[in-house]
Amino acid sequence: MTISEKVAYLKGLAEGLAIDTEKSKEGKLISVIIGILEEVGLSIEDLEENTAALGEEIDAISDDLSDVEEIVYDEDEDEDDYDEDDFFETECPNCGETLVIDESVLDEGSVQCPSCKEKFAIDLSDDCDCGGCDDCEE
Repeated sequence: MTISEKVAYLKGLAEGLAIDTEKSKEGKLISVIIGILEEVGLSIEDLEENTAALGEEIDAISDDLSDVEEIVYDEDEDEDDYDEDDFFETECPNCGETLVIDESVLDEGSVQCPSCKEKFAIDLSDDCDCGGCDDCEE
């Protein structure tokens, strides 16, 4: 039973008991209280309806936001899905800075260090005398 239905029941009960709302002080008080309860009940019903409507709108916004996040973050993930074999690490012979170079730069044969601005040639030979790095098959 909703609040409005309970207030309507209370109002009917007061009328059924033939409470004198014109001459009796108690009757006037009960009548005013029932009137206030009716207004409170209607206000609560309005709030419940507004809350339900807002909940539906929030759900719709949440769904839209999920779609946007999926589009935005999936694109970022695709950009991050690069093949590590396409990138190589080398050290600048002039300043010692570690550089990460992609395959297109290797094809050029030389690179300019972003730290010291010196150009140096990249040795693409497979000869490694380190004696045990991951790249070696020794």
